[in-house]
Amino acid sequence: MTKRMLVLLAASLLAAVSAGGEAVDPGPRGFRGVELGMSLEPVKEKLAADALFGFRGDPDVSLLPSPQQTLIECAGSSWIRRAFFQFHEGKLFSIILALDDRRLDYYTLFDTLSRKYGGPARLDPSEAVWELAGVRLSLERPLSVKYLDSAVLRTLREQGQASEALSEVSKKMFLEQF
Repeated sequence: MTKRMLVLLAASLLAAVSAGGEAVDPGPRGFRGVELGMSLEPVKEKLAADALFGFRGDPDVSLLPSPQQTLIECAGSSWIRRAFFQFHEGKLFSIILALDDRRLDYYTLFDTLSRKYGGPARLDPSEAVWELAGVRLSLERPLSVKYLDSAVLRTLREQGQASEALSEVSKKMFLEQF
């Protein structure tokens, strides 16, 4: 083995081990085969084939005010009360699962996620947030889990800030007319 290969192997092992010495999952890309970055049709097919989601087809799909965004909202069964799948420019960028807090509690899910992904990057009374391999995973109270594509989220925030800045300039110009 060359020196370079040993360095790469060591770096890979270090990246895969948490501070406690346990292997850490590199991070989730989605839930039950529905993954961030998927197109609309494959997501609809996965949801229709999964009994955990009460997806009935296109009536559950709605367009959002932005022309580049589509939302699938469907009922869940068992552990999931409702599920939301949001698309931006044709790709899934957000999965929100509203869970049944009568069947599952926040602490149990927090413990499960922490054992699987390590400690959260941010923790406060309303949510725990993990930043994992391009995915922002959050557990929120009372009981919901969100998977967000970090790159798309960053882009949307930047666009939102640009819109807010433009709105402020426009407001100032309007007020100057009085």
